[in-house]
Amino acid sequence: MANEKKTLGERLILPELMKGYAVTLKTLASKPTTMQYPEERWQMARRYRGYPKLVMDEQGEPKCVACGLCAVVCPPNAIELQAGEVPRAKERQPIDFKIHMGRCINCGYCEEACPKSAIEMSKMYELNTTSLDDMIYSKEVLLQDY
Repeated sequence: MANEKKTLGERLILPELMKGYAVTLKTLASKPTTMQYPEERWQMARRYRGYPKLVMDEQGEPKCVACGLCAVVCPPNAIELQAGEVPRAKERQPIDFKIHMGRCINCGYCEEACPKSAIEMSKMYELNTTSLDDMIYSKEVLLQDY
């Protein structure tokens, strides 16, 4: 290796420096991709599936009739549901509805299985917390509009 002679191009570092400067200048001329995050939000694709949320009907009540199909089809068993009777036209409504977002894999099976379209995948992508207990979303949280 020591006996091999290097060509003039291999010995000079100047061409390599020029290539690096060219990349730098090209980057300086382009528009920055930095986003001012709390004020600006990403527009998610139409097919993006965030975490599940419950849907309300025209009267402001949850559409859910507590059939339990969403809990049955959930692969990681992230949905817990307790049905109860209500004195209105609907026969059943969930008394307790929880989704453990630490287990949820955002597969969308719960949305597909629901006969009343009472659960849908939101566009929400901000799911950060310091405690696992905060990742269990109750019925009240799931009914909020994001």
